[in-house]
Amino acid sequence: MNITSQMVKELRDKTNAGMMDCKKALSETGGDMEKAVDLLRQKGLAVAQKRAGRATSEGVIQTYIHAGGKLGVMVEVGCETDFVAKTDAINDFAKNVAMHIAAACPLAITREGIPAETVQREHEIFKNQALDSGKPEKILEKIISGKLDKFYADVTLMEQSYVKDPDLTIQDLLNELVGKLGENISVKRFARFQVGT
Repeated sequence: MNITSQMVKELRDKTNAGMMDCKKALSETGGDMEKAVDLLRQKGLAVAQKRAGRATSEGVIQTYIHAGGKLGVMVEVGCETDFVAKTDAINDFAKNVAMHIAAACPLAITREGIPAETVQREHEIFKNQALDSGKPEKILEKIISGKLDKFYADVTLMEQSYVKDPDLTIQDLLNELVGKLGENISVKRFARFQVGT
């Protein structure tokens, strides 16, 4: 199949990947746009896994103040070099994450950041719900595990569905950015402020 420049541009607009990466992905998938998007996302994940151990001592801090000034978020996104910290890509990512945090109100960045007592409390609630509904004892742990996974997806930033595109998680967005920029990037911390809470 002939890969046109319009196809490459469309894929580039969808994924923010480099032009040659888009062309190569379209060639490898026979011009199938959806498969090319998936291929680029997988490559981003592979790069992200390779880079995960690297220190992120540079970075940016971005803020988001919701209309009316009653809700604000500050987020720190780390990267490996000051060169990448100055790019529009990382600044746009940080701004989007700050806006997402304002809307989705995560409790922590990852599962490990959720306090043990909160997890234990949720575990007890799910266990009692399962017992009250008459579920057999042998499948209780499986039910509780599934409900805890859903709980984590609701309250941890990296597992939440991105408010601008629910098909992606924040981790997916991060993986795409790592694939595009070629260095480790991490959300280091955030603070969410709301008047009256």
